[in-house]
Amino acid sequence: MKGAQENSHSKTPSTPAKRSGSSLGSVDEYAAQCKNCMKWRVIDTQEEFEEIRSKFIDEPFYCSKRGKSCDDPADLEYDSTRTWVMDKPNLPKAPEGFRRTLVLRKDYSKLDAYYITPTGKKLRTRNEIAVYLKDHPEHKGVSVTDFDFSSPKVMQDTVPEYFEQKDSATKRPKVVFKDEA
Repeated sequence: MKGAQENSHSKTPSTPAKRSGSSLGSVDEYAAQCKNCMKWRVIDTQEEFEEIRSKFIDEPFYCSKRGKSCDDPADLEYDSTRTWVMDKPNLPKAPEGFRRTLVLRKDYSKLDAYYITPTGKKLRTRNEIAVYLKDHPEHKGVSVTDFDFSSPKVMQDTVPEYFEQKDSATKRPKVVFKDEA
């Protein structure tokens, strides 16, 4: 597996939607990689995935946590039939009642992290979270620092070939005219 093999025991992946699905851009499956055999195991829910990810460094994932053996076939194979992303280990779980969502940009450059509040409002920044928490004092004990907007890394070898990736080396330099300088 290119790109993630070297540190895959310290990362957990999720896969954005299958290319032909109606939910293009959102996560359709969560998976964790066994520290022993390096096989990918599907994680049933986002909540369970976040629990595994939040403790991954101190409590690595093993096949036995899914009631499987390392001798069993992998649940998922890392390939380009879907776009894979790698989430950072030990990100905090979303606070109770909140849900972290990830949306893949149309150009496949990255995923954007958002939080959905218990009232269904989508929050995009720490400032929006601070305002929401101030306006909703019933969320005692929840702090802005409990939210993490880190973006998972898009595995470039799984991005569809027909998407041209942004590359700073191919960008045109800004032209400044004498009158503007």
